[in-house]
Amino acid sequence: MATSTRSRPGDAPVRAILGPTNTGKTHLAIERMCAHSSGIIGFPLRLLAREVYDRVVAMKGEASVALLTGEERIVPPAARYWLCTVESMPVPSIVEGPGDRDFAFCAVDEAQLGTDPERGHVFTDRMLRARGREETLILGSDTLRPMVRALIPDVEVVSRPRFSTLTFAGSAKLSRLPPRSAIVAFSAEQVYALAEMLRRFKGGAAVVMGALSPATRNAQVAMFQRGEVDYLVATDAVGMGLNMDVSHVAFAGLEKFDGRRNRRLTIPEMAQIAGRAGRHQRDGTFGTLGLGGENGPAFSDDEVFAIEEHRFRPLDHLYWRSSALDFTDVRGLIASLEAKSDDPILRPAPLSIDLAVLKLLAEDPAVAARRGPQARKLWAACGLPDFRKVGPMHHARMVRRVFGYICEGGHIAHDWFAAEVARLDNVQGDIEALADRLAGVRSWAYIAHRSDWLAEPAKWAERTRLVESRLSDALHERLTQRFVDRRTAVLVRDIGARGADALPVTVSADGEVSVGPEPIGHLAGFDFKVDPAARLADKRLLLAAAERRLGEELDRRAKDLTTADDSHFALLAGPGSDVAISWDGHKLATLTPGKSLLEPNLRLSRALHRLSAPRREALKARLHEWIATATGRHLADLQRLAQASTDKENVPAVRALTAMLAAAGGTLPRKALAAPIAQLDKPARAALYRARVRLGALDAFVPSLLKPEAQRWRAALLAVRDGQPMPALPPPGASTLGPDADPCGAALAYRRLGQSWLRVDLADRLATHAHQVRAAGSAEASDPIDRELVTSLGLSSEALERLMAEVGFRSVGEEWKWRGNRPARTDRPQPPRRGNAFAALAGLKG
Repeated sequence: MATSTRSRPGDAPVRAILGPTNTGKTHLAIERMCAHSSGIIGFPLRLLAREVYDRVVAMKGEASVALLTGEERIVPPAARYWLCTVESMPVPSIVEGPGDRDFAFCAVDEAQLGTDPERGHVFTDRMLRARGREETLILGSDTLRPMVRALIPDVEVVSRPRFSTLTFAGSAKLSRLPPRSAIVAFSAEQVYALAEMLRRFKGGAAVVMGALSPATRNAQVAMFQRGEVDYLVATDAVGMGLNMDVSHVAFAGLEKFDGRRNRRLTIPEMAQIAGRAGRHQRDGTFGTLGLGGENGPAFSDDEVFAIEEHRFRPLDHLYWRSSALDFTDVRGLIASLEAKSDDPILRPAPLSIDLAVLKLLAEDPAVAARRGPQARKLWAACGLPDFRKVGPMHHARMVRRVFGYICEGGHIAHDWFAAEVARLDNVQGDIEALADRLAGVRSWAYIAHRSDWLAEPAKWAERTRLVESRLSDALHERLTQRFVDRRTAVLVRDIGARGADALPVTVSADGEVSVGPEPIGHLAGFDFKVDPAARLADKRLLLAAAERRLGEELDRRAKDLTTADDSHFALLAGPGSDVAISWDGHKLATLTPGKSLLEPNLRLSRALHRLSAPRREALKARLHEWIATATGRHLADLQRLAQASTDKENVPAVRALTAMLAAAGGTLPRKALAAPIAQLDKPARAALYRARVRLGALDAFVPSLLKPEAQRWRAALLAVRDGQPMPALPPPGASTLGPDADPCGAALAYRRLGQSWLRVDLADRLATHAHQVRAAGSAEASDPIDRELVTSLGLSSEALERLMAEVGFRSVGEEWKWRGNRPARTDRPQPPRRGNAFAALAGLKG
């Protein structure tokens, strides 16, 4: 008999969080783990571990979070938070060693499964031995209370009441089930039959079974959660871990085959499944399904009372198996696995699949003779799960071959592994064939994650992942085609008989609009486009329903937009097009001339006319708010110019100059401002300096407005004010432009020099240098040209000559002579067209 297995006093504090479903126990464990420096949680299902892994990654980042299950292993080097199935949890060895992992926090979920005949001993072992350095949580049903008090000294038990009420609703026919119902059956045949009937009566159903891969189950549940179907048909796998918006649970039966016999569900099992109804504080109902004129299975009054009041008989035992294994030889290993506890509440575990396979293999004298490390390898091979559910006899054949390879050759034969995976990599066939291949590939995925069993484990782990992904996608597609998307004339006639208003109208995540099972078009932003492939005979009926129901979706989108973050909006300003505002690429409004350059008006897109007047006005106000924020971010100095032009504390010359600059978008040739510049005194120039205005030798400009995004916004607002299309803008950060540059776009920040353009701040640097050289002495004695800057800019001799002529120099041989500030005769501008700021700027700078 094994020694005592109760937890030792002195361990880190252990809390048991006990209560029915829908009490937030798992959410609490996630919060507590993330509050520690490291942590681990063991879950009963790979699917649930994956779901929580995704949530923790969103909070902590991929580099800090690990996922460890039999078929999936994501372990970053610096992982601090581990989400595992209970079987995969790293737990301390009996003799502590350097390989043992240490976590600040530890939790075991659904610990009441210690009573499960097949897996119960694993949950009991983790409850007894898995500990966090600083905190440990045991999560489970309230029936576990006497067990944790007996096995864990000084445990703190916390009861969590259910957030919502669960009420018995009696029996209902399939056609009378309310939307958001889950129907629970206990065989694949019954699941498929019910889903087929729901397709005819209700337009479709999602399917969830334990035999499906996690990816397929996720896809089916996501279809239900998105509202593409209102009904879900499942086996009792739905009772654990899957978080869904279910309002009602209908039992198609109350008996199940547990691997040995047909038996009635226990009351805790009934409650676990019924508890899927209701979410957080939303109440739920449960009942039975009546088929073929019968009332169906019936709950007893005691069962209904126990489920509604969450009163169940406390557990009086847990299944247990010793973790102190004897690897001296195979016989000793079997004996240690069958050892009994000295604690009466810990019962020996029934014959589980791994021990059953070990006993079958030990009948071979060659296997029974294995000792030490070979016995350890044999037990590891027996741990290969029977995903195919073929039973110990057939499963032992595969285990025997795996053991033969890892014991004799060290690694599984590459050819055998590759051939078996390739055989399963086939997406043809019906639902049953695909489900069988998925179960098979999960066995190979488990093997691929044993780094000591394969020569190239990472390569084969990726290969099996891809095969499982393809099979899962194909199975999801088959389930959807069979139980959701069958388009038949009979269905459309039924729709016509019921009327369009009875049809469910759904909008998928990618914008596809469907009426019942029929896709009729696509909703891009607020613009609805009819699907040209929709059948003509049905299109009017389907469109009529969509028009009546899409208003709710459009109103929801508009409501979301009024509170959306600024990052969801963007300025649409392509060359030659009108300037508009978009939401995630969808055009919302076109900018039109307003009361000033910085305050344009908006003309909402025609698609938004479907919205109510108050909603349109709220959305329009949000877009105006976004424009104000964006201009404040990119054109703050242009706003400052506009304010200075109306500031009565500024002298008239400053107001006039800033008004002209603001109207031109922040850049003008100096000669266009000659009159107000001539009236500037020293305080006035200081006021311009505070307004960020640079009075250059050739141009007046604001340096910050030369940045690429500021140029884009200035060009857009000038185009809107002048009623012109958006010009083509220079490449961001360009110093010079060639002859093919759009004059309207270039004039915002560049000075024209013959066939070339030079950015005004660089032209100002060259002009300033020339004047400084002239002021310092004779121009004949010093070169007024900044040769280093000219070379770096790649300025042509023609452009340089035109620039120096504008500055007041002329070339005499190899020297430059000062001739005064007279405009070069070759640069006389043509009078610009009235009212076009782009043409005016281009003309003045030309």
